Amino acid sequence: MTPWHPRDLKGYGREPPHPQWPGGARLALQLVLNVEEGAERTVLNDDAGSENYLSEIPAAGRILGLRNFSAESLYDYGARVGFWRILRLFEQRGLPLTAFACGRALELNPEAGAALAELGHEVAGHGYRWVDYRYVDEQTERMHIERTCNIIERTTGQRPVGWYTGRVSPNTRRLLVEDGGVLYDSDAYDDELPYWLQAGGRRHLVVPYTLVSNDVRYVLAPGCAGGTDFFELLRDAFDVLWREGEDAPRMMSVGLHGRFSGHPGRAAGVARFLDYAAEREGVWICRRREIAEHWARVQPARGGQR
Repeated sequence: MTPWHPRDLKGYGREPPHPQWPGGARLALQLVLNVEEGAERTVLNDDAGSENYLSEIPAAGRILGLRNFSAESLYDYGARVGFWRILRLFEQRGLPLTAFACGRALELNPEAGAALAELGHEVAGHGYRWVDYRYVDEQTERMHIERTCNIIERTTGQRPVGWYTGRVSPNTRRLLVEDGGVLYDSDAYDDELPYWLQAGGRRHLVVPYTLVSNDVRYVLAPGCAGGTDFFELLRDAFDVLWREGEDAPRMMSVGLHGRFSGHPGRAAGVARFLDYAAEREGVWICRRREIAEHWARVQPARGGQR
């Protein structure tokens, strides 16, 4: 069987292509807000138990067949409070972001999609459910992709051109290519520049993501204890990439979640980083879509391979 994502240890090697970021920027900085609340595992979604992955209470889902109100309310906080706090941080600074949005999350909370669209943010697909699609059959996954695209278009006015499942199946990328409306996906963590792959008989662009400069570090060990830790993690990564960018510009991804970084003490770390990055010259703070569109112009696919 051909793997959904070919293993490639060489990558760009010693001489990565120059991305020619707009304005001669040394670094393209892209921040993601994951919108998953309501799409996670729960008895209310006909699952056997509550979500226990990447949670403040890791044992949340061990009692099967019963609702876990504590687990649910942690997610609910992300939608009710954290999402809006993070959105305000970006609005106050006039900065763009990309949202990775689950279809079910926007279905239950369409106001979130409307707000993202009103502020000019990009909304990319994040699967219909926040589940492991290795255990979802191909027909259902295809239906979930189409349903999610329709929900995003209905709530934001635009069909998504980007996608990030997070827990992919061997079929995910091929199904996205067959759908035909997706410009890029971010289901890879293997580079700091976009690259082309051959998928489903077509050339397809990957804009890699990260689980390191990501606020999941609050619930993974070793992780961040508070906003200062998260700020320092992001600042140090930013400084290294900015210095290297004098000769070899790259991109930096940052992952945020309303149920993690939306808490006040943690939001303070996000705010400090946004201000820190905005003060530095030679930084292009952008949407993920803009990175993909720019790469397609300056580094068009040649034979579909990196």
